[in-house]
Amino acid sequence: MEENQTDNVENRDVKVSDNDSNSGNSSVTEDQINENLETPDDENDNINADDLKNTVSNNDARLEQLEKEHETLKSQYVRIAADFDNFRKRQSRDQDDLKIQLISKSLTAVLPIVDNFERARQQLKPESEEAQTLHRNYQGLYKQLVDVLKQQGVAPMRVVGQQFDPNLHEAVLREPSQEYKEDIIIEELQRGYHLEGKVLRHALVKVSMGPGQEKSQEQQEQDKVEETIDSETNVSEEN
Repeated sequence: MEENQTDNVENRDVKVSDNDSNSGNSSVTEDQINENLETPDDENDNINADDLKNTVSNNDARLEQLEKEHETLKSQYVRIAADFDNFRKRQSRDQDDLKIQLISKSLTAVLPIVDNFERARQQLKPESEEAQTLHRNYQGLYKQLVDVLKQQGVAPMRVVGQQFDPNLHEAVLREPSQEYKEDIIIEELQRGYHLEGKVLRHALVKVSMGPGQEKSQEQQEQDKVEETIDSETNVSEEN
């Protein structure tokens, strides 16, 4: 009986040790399975991270390229807009210049008529009632003509007493003057006109040469002697 009990105890110990061995083996197998399961996930995570980095890098490069293209198109737009604005201004200036040229050509043909009106006004001296009526009618026509010129931007030059300017005046005569300094306009021979600040017609003027040189006493005495000789010569010829 005791031997049977001993054998049973030993059998139980063997079974327990076998169970322990089996449980140890099972735990090792589970660890290996877990490792095998975890390894693909880590590799997938690394692959996904690399793909994400590549995607971000590609997007950054694409964004940089688009920004460069945007700057290029923007600069082209600014340049085209500036060129168009310059073209528009140039066209406007050309149209204004053409308009002024046409008006100038027409008004230049009218100015001699204005000159004739002014000459007639200076020469006419109405005395009778009929002449005065005619003179008033003439003055009315002249005023209408002047008003039309003013509406077109025409303005007469005021030149007497002004410094001679070849851009505005045309010197027809030059003579000494005790009243005016050199290169000062002393008389207006034909009136000049402006059109919108530009010269429509130059003024014909007489310009001072300044005070003439005073004769010395010897020259004055010599002139008197010459006059006496001339007078005696004339008397002798008459006799």
